[in-house]
Amino acid sequence: MGSTVRQSEKGVKMRGAISAPTARVIDVVELLARRGSERLRYSDIARELDLTLATTHAILKTLCDRGWVTRDPAGKAYALGPGLAVVAAAVNTRPFVEAARAAAVALTAEFGYAASVTEKVADSLVITAFEGGERAWPGDRIPYAPPFGAVFAAWDTAEERRAWIQRAASTNTAIAERLNETLVRIRDRGFDVDYTAPAIGRAASLIGTLDTGTIALPSNIQETLDQLRVEFTTLGFPDVTSGRPQPVSAITAPVLDSQGHAALLLSVHPLGELPPQQTETIGQHLIRMTTAITDGARSHA
Repeated sequence: MGSTVRQSEKGVKMRGAISAPTARVIDVVELLARRGSERLRYSDIARELDLTLATTHAILKTLCDRGWVTRDPAGKAYALGPGLAVVAAAVNTRPFVEAARAAAVALTAEFGYAASVTEKVADSLVITAFEGGERAWPGDRIPYAPPFGAVFAAWDTAEERRAWIQRAASTNTAIAERLNETLVRIRDRGFDVDYTAPAIGRAASLIGTLDTGTIALPSNIQETLDQLRVEFTTLGFPDVTSGRPQPVSAITAPVLDSQGHAALLLSVHPLGELPPQQTETIGQHLIRMTTAITDGARSHA
C-alpha cells in the first residue's frame, strides 16, 4: 500500500549482474546505520551479515581509511564516521526531502500518530524518515509489490502500473482488475488508506523476500507464494462502505515531481481504529501538505 520499495531511473531499467562485493560493503554500512550510536565489533558484524572474518576486516579497513566508519581503539568496535557527512548532505539537498521530513514532524505533533517519509529505490520502498514511534527505522525496506506502494503506482506511468500489478496478479485476472480499479480510486481521491494490519504487513513483506525471482522455486512452493500474495493483496483493500470504524495502518499522500509522478510519500500511521470522518480529515490534511511541498519545490527550481 501507500507506505507500508526494478532497477530504474525515469523508467529506464538497469541491466546486468549485481556486484556481490559492492553489496557486502553496503550491507555493512546499512547495518551500522540501523544501530545508530551502538558500536559493533567486527566479529558481530561478520556474524549478523554471514560474512567471513577476513572479508569483514577488509571492508571495515577500507571504510575506516575513507572515514565512513570509525573504530574505537579501546573497545575495538565500529560505528559510522564523519566521512559520510558529505554523502548525507548531498542526499538532504534533494528536492522535497527536508520539507517532507519537517512535515512528518508537524503531522506527529498535530495528530499524535507516528509519521513517515518513504522513497522508492529500485524494487524496494525505503523509509527515509520516521517520527513519533519506534516501530520502524529509517533504512527499513519493503518490497515494491502489492499490497505495498500503491500510491507510487497510482501516479506512475501506465507501463510501471502494469508492472506493479503483475507482481501480485500474474495469473489472476480478477485481482489484476481490482488492483487497477484501486489505483484509479486512489488517484481520484488524492490519498490512500492502508487497512493492512501490522502482522499481515510483516508477513506480506516476508513473502516478498522469499520470492525474489533470482532462483527457481519448486512449482508447488511458487504456487503457494503466488496465492499468499493474492490473499494479502485482497486483505489490503477491504470493503469500507459500511461507515464503521476500521483499523488503519497508514494514510498516505504523494509529493509529486515535475513529471507528475510520486517523488516520495508522506504518511500518518494511526495503527488503530479510526472512524471514516477522521480518516478523511487526516487524508485531506496530507493532500494540503504534500501539495504545498510540491509547489514550494517547483517555485525554487
